[in-house]
Amino acid sequence: MAVLLIAEDDEDIAAVLARVCKRAGLTVLRAPDGRAALEMVVAERPDVLLTDLGMPRMDGWELIRAVRAHPEVGRTPVAILTGQLAPGDPRVAEAEVCAVLLKPCPNDQLLAVIQELIERGPHEHAPGCTVQKVHSQV
Repeated sequence: MAVLLIAEDDEDIAAVLARVCKRAGLTVLRAPDGRAALEMVVAERPDVLLTDLGMPRMDGWELIRAVRAHPEVGRTPVAILTGQLAPGDPRVAEAEVCAVLLKPCPNDQLLAVIQELIERGPHEHAPGCTVQKVHSQV
């Protein structure tokens, strides 16, 4: 069973995401901030990291940079799920993320992106190589 780590400081959002992903058959780990998420990525080696950007202790951008710089987990697929990002934000290309989802994101799109990243598995990342952007329907 694939393992998803959700880094989200809003408990209500984290609970909904976890419920949706568990129903889809994923094992879900949760971290309330970026620092806890980094520790869990290193210790648990999830198949995919899904992170918010606005979190305490270490924000999502810092988390992504730390994961990418880590020699043992730097190839982990990372997706951003946030309400704080404008389309075309240049930080996305620099962050070496695999996917960007904007809140609120339909469950089917969320699960499709996670499944795609699970199937792709650990891989090399380079600035500007975001493989998929999914924007919510507002």
